[in-house]
Amino acid sequence: MKTARFALLVAALFWGEAWAQTQAPRSSLPLHQPSPAQLLADLRQGGYVLYFRHAATDFGQNDEKMKRYEDCADQRNLIDRGRADAREAGAAIRKLGIPVERVLASPFCRTVETAQLLFGRAEKMQEVRGGPAVAAGSDRYAQLKKILATPVRPGANLVVVSHGNPFYSVAGPPYLAEGEVAVVRPLGSDFQIVARVRIDGWEDLMSGAPKK
Repeated sequence: MKTARFALLVAALFWGEAWAQTQAPRSSLPLHQPSPAQLLADLRQGGYVLYFRHAATDFGQNDEKMKRYEDCADQRNLIDRGRADAREAGAAIRKLGIPVERVLASPFCRTVETAQLLFGRAEKMQEVRGGPAVAAGSDRYAQLKKILATPVRPGANLVVVSHGNPFYSVAGPPYLAEGEVAVVRPLGSDFQIVARVRIDGWEDLMSGAPKK
């Protein structure tokens, strides 16, 4: 009898582990995208992290020869459309009355420029810098995950302007498009993706939401 029970226990542990391994990986898509009016109301109340991927860039360029973050000539940079998109999005965010406190930016030129075009300022921070995509469980972007999970005070929102790979690595697929933002609700030890807004999607909030 003891042998049979032991065999059942081992089988249960094995199948439990196998079941866990077959579960879908984490996704950065929101479970329920809120309406424009609800999303705007939530953002005006604050308490969120807004993670922007930098605006549109020239993929004919790369960072292989870069020696310093200030060497913009040896990096992939914004194109004119990306700059125009960032300016328009920044103007829309201001018009919508969304409160923004700190603006953290990866020290690459394209992320700093995006932050400055969006919000007029950028606080360069190594903890949100770019890098390769890594497998789940890696601690390469542990500091970024901590930032996304740390509660933000009511009445303000924290902005992070970074890259596609870091967010993909900590939040899961699919990738953010260039200029797209993920609205993140910090949960203390983890975070939740509440919404995603394309670079040209702020107009939807302006047209579909009540005036402040």
